[in-house]
Amino acid sequence: MSSPARRVLGFWALLTLGINGIVGVGIFFAPAELARLVPGPGSALAFAATALLLSPVAWAYGRLGSAYSEDGGPFVWARAAFGTRFAFAVGFVAYTSAVLSTSAVVSGLGQYLAPELGFASPAARACFQLGTALLFSGVTLLGLRLSAWVWSLLTVLKLAPLLLLAGSALPRGAELLAGGWPSGAGLARAALLAVFPMQGFEIVAVPAGEVRGGRRTVLLATLASLLFAAALYVLLQLACVLTVPHLAESSAPIVDAGGVAVGGAGRALFSTGANISAIGIAFGMFAMTPRYLSALGTESLLGTALGRERRGVPVLALGVTTALVLVLVSSASLEGLFVLSSLAVLLQYAVSALALFRLAGRRERGLGLLDRGLAPLTLVTIGVLAHSAKLVEVAVQVAKRGIGSQDIKPRNAGLAN
Repeated sequence: MSSPARRVLGFWALLTLGINGIVGVGIFFAPAELARLVPGPGSALAFAATALLLSPVAWAYGRLGSAYSEDGGPFVWARAAFGTRFAFAVGFVAYTSAVLSTSAVVSGLGQYLAPELGFASPAARACFQLGTALLFSGVTLLGLRLSAWVWSLLTVLKLAPLLLLAGSALPRGAELLAGGWPSGAGLARAALLAVFPMQGFEIVAVPAGEVRGGRRTVLLATLASLLFAAALYVLLQLACVLTVPHLAESSAPIVDAGGVAVGGAGRALFSTGANISAIGIAFGMFAMTPRYLSALGTESLLGTALGRERRGVPVLALGVTTALVLVLVSSASLEGLFVLSSLAVLLQYAVSALALFRLAGRRERGLGLLDRGLAPLTLVTIGVLAHSAKLVEVAVQVAKRGIGSQDIKPRNAGLAN
C-alpha cells in the first residue's frame, strides 16, 4: 500500500474504473433479452429496478472501501470483522473469482475478436490470447498511473457512441416511461437478467490503498458508477425500443439501433464500441486482479514479497496472475470460467455484507447504524439472485454472447477496420 503522499488514484480514476467494470459488452445484447421478457418501453425499467436491487451492495462496498484504505477489498474487511484465518479463505475466493473472470474475458477476445484481426486458425487464436494477456500484463507493469490513464481512455472511447445513442432517446424518454412500471414475473425476471451487465462496481474498492482524497472517495465513486450505468442503460433500452421494430428478435440490438440513429457508419461505429468494451474490461481486470493476491502478502499468510510494489504495482502478484491467466486461457472452457466466476461473486457479496454488519455494530472506522441497517438488504439481494433457478443459465448466456460475439459484429467490422 502506498503512503498518502504517493497515492495516484483520485475520484475520476475510480469513477472510470467502476464504469469500465460495469459497461462491458453485456449491454450490447441485453436490450433484446429484456424485450423478450417485457415488450415495449417498460423493459427499460428493469435497469432501474436492478439499480435499486444492487444499491445496498454498492453501499456496502463503497463504505467498507472508504473506511479501510488498503488494497484487497473483501479480504481486508473479512480480516477486520472475523480474523485472519477466515479472511484468507475469503481473499482466496475473491482472487480466484477475479482470475477466472480475467481469463474468461481474454479467452472471449481470442474466440471472437481474433478472427476479425486475421487470426483465424485455432493455433493463431491461441497465440492471440496469450499475446493479449502478456500485452496487458506488460502495460500494467509500467505503473498504476499509466494503467489509470489507459482504462480511463478506453472508458471514454467506448462511452462515446453509447452516449450518442442514449441521447437520441432523451426527447421521448419521459413520455415512454409515463406508462408506469410493468407488472408480473416478466419484470422480475428481466431485473435478474439485468444484474449481469450491471455488475462490476465492486472493483472500485479493490485499490483503496492507492486512493487519495477524502474518506468518502471510494463510496462516491462506487455509487456514482452504478447510478451512471443505470441511467445510461435505461436510455439505451428506450433508444432500442424506438429504433428497432422487432427488438426481441435482434441479435445485435445496440448495433442495429446505432445504425438507425447515426446512419450508414453507425453499425461499424457501434461494432468498434463492442470491441473496445471487451478490451477495456480485460485491461481493467488485469490491472486490479493482482491486488487481491497482494493483499494476502503478509508475514502470517503468503509472505511479504507478494505485497511489494514498484510504481504502485505489486510485481510478484502480477507475475503469478499472468501465469495463471495464461494457463487458464489455454485449457479451460469459456462457459465454465464464467459460471464459476459468477457464483464466486455472489459469495463475495455475502461476506462483504456480513463484514459490514459486524463492523458497523462495533462502530469501527466511522461505520454506524445506517450501515448496520443496510447490510441485511445486501443479503436479501444475494438471496434473490441465488434463488433464481436460471442464475447459471444467465451466466452461461453472458459467456456465449457477451464477449464481442460475432452476433454483435457484422463481418469485417470492429477493430479490424
